Amino acid sequence: MNLYPVNAGNFKLDGGAMFGVVPKSLWTRTNPADANNMIDIAARCLLIEDGNRLILIDTGMGNKQSDKFYGYYHPWGNDNIDDSLKSHGFHRDDITDVFMTHLHFDHCGGSIQWNKDRTGYEPAFKNAVFWSNKNHWKWATQPNRREKASFLKENILPMEESGHLKFTSLPENDMLKNSELGFDIFFANGHTEKQMIPMIQYNNKTICFMADLLPTVGHLPIPFVMGYDTRPLLTLDEKEKFLNLAADNNYYLFLEHDAHNEIITVKHTEKGVRLKDTYTTNAIFN
Repeated sequence: MNLYPVNAGNFKLDGGAMFGVVPKSLWTRTNPADANNMIDIAARCLLIEDGNRLILIDTGMGNKQSDKFYGYYHPWGNDNIDDSLKSHGFHRDDITDVFMTHLHFDHCGGSIQWNKDRTGYEPAFKNAVFWSNKNHWKWATQPNRREKASFLKENILPMEESGHLKFTSLPENDMLKNSELGFDIFFANGHTEKQMIPMIQYNNKTICFMADLLPTVGHLPIPFVMGYDTRPLLTLDEKEKFLNLAADNNYYLFLEHDAHNEIITVKHTEKGVRLKDTYTTNAIFN
């Protein structure tokens, strides 16, 4: 097995929204804001090469939305999926599976693109199976009013219409062992219904793709919960459980949204679970 980081593009989000009720004087210590209160955010995806399978976890925002839409999120830098895949010797047509942690636009928008004449949409990875789960799919296609703006139908419905959509099994509790993709999955419901956190065994390490359960290093303290979470009190419990497991077992936490920290480990302290070490993806994957 080989692992590769795939950088789908950087953007900015409002720091207050990213940290909910936490005072700005606290969260700016780890996530400094610009004059508009915006903080740096990455869309750092993960590619798994395992035998004949090339599994891409999440796909970023994509590029099919309007300039007005992207204007809200202040894209920066030159990272994109195609160049990132090419740097590792791959093309998007090589991808066999696209695993979506959840269907918010900044995690799945790159899965679907315009067709050639821009009259409709088509899979951006034409040879890939798209993976979600039944509970989250229903949640996303029948969205509540709070999340409706994050579940864009043009990102989601074409997956099903293409015939390439599959669902993972659902666990009896919060952990699915040895899923259809070959890795364990931790299911978390605080951010959105049945968000999936892949846990990949690699070179005697457990690599956890943290998605929106732990967006950045700055979110390590348990009360530091995003304003975007639909069930923030549940996030508190889920994050505490997972971070305790990570500290007990020395998990390596792959941070999708932290623009400046790629992989971290954590440790127990008197203040709770806190940062232990920071690593580049090159240090862990090469």
